Amino acid sequence: MENDSPSHAAAHATGPAVARQAGLSLDSDAPGVLRDILSLTKPRLSTLVLFTAGGAMALAPVPVSAARALLGIGGTMLVVAGANALNCYLERETDRGMARTASRPLPQRRMKPALALGVGLALSFVSIAVLSLTVPPLAGLLAAVALLLYVLVYTPMKRTSSLSVLVGAVPGALPPVIGWVAATGSIDPPAFVLFGILFLWQVPHSLAIGIFRADEYTRAGLVVHPVEHGIESTRLQMLIYSLGLFPTPLLLVWMGVAGLPTAVAGSAMGAVLVYSAFDGWRNQGEARWASRYFRLTLLYMTVLMTAMVLDHWL
Repeated sequence: MENDSPSHAAAHATGPAVARQAGLSLDSDAPGVLRDILSLTKPRLSTLVLFTAGGAMALAPVPVSAARALLGIGGTMLVVAGANALNCYLERETDRGMARTASRPLPQRRMKPALALGVGLALSFVSIAVLSLTVPPLAGLLAAVALLLYVLVYTPMKRTSSLSVLVGAVPGALPPVIGWVAATGSIDPPAFVLFGILFLWQVPHSLAIGIFRADEYTRAGLVVHPVEHGIESTRLQMLIYSLGLFPTPLLLVWMGVAGLPTAVAGSAMGAVLVYSAFDGWRNQGEARWASRYFRLTLLYMTVLMTAMVLDHWL
């Protein structure tokens, strides 16, 4: 039998009120709300940190306890999640104009901006505190630098210059450095190599997206290299960065922190990227080629970081 008492009706009435105060849409159920909050963190990007920071910690020439590994990798994932949430907050109007982002909770107005801002700030503060207090504090400092560069420099710069790709590649390349520092407490030569791998990888990865989503970026008011400098210049840049990336993992082998798996994976996947970039440059590849190259970059990073972890166990 249904309860029609005034207290029961009041309880039902307060639910929407609480939801409104929290910044949630009135028709959102709890699982849907949690999914929307999770989507702010861009889980696929945050999960990539599991490979990059984890691979760096695996290569570190010091014993790393399970607790330190969990705190170091977890803290790095959280700072990336916080930066992504703040990015969603700042780009909520831009996201409305792009097909791949228009379904996010802020463009769809399923969530109030204040809640997204709160989630981003909370994740950022917690992650930097975790890294500063539970692993060598230098890791927390690097995380703070990455966060500020990504949110306050890279994000607004996307509206004004295609050079934002280079700026954004800096915080994007810091997670393996944070992982290395969390393990060793210092920034050593291998950490610079790890930074270089991620930096050289990110630039052509991002340029490829700029080619096959150029129209979306233009409609959203974002400046990308293919639009600002032309697709021919973009293809050449992708080839140059792919060539630079090709030998870089071998430096880790030369330094003695990596072995055969990293050498084979880095060389094989690097050759695949160089061939794809050269093929696009020679044959004037466009959207379909750029999309294929983009997928190859994801495979490259997954294979390389897996190889680094194997180096730790072999």
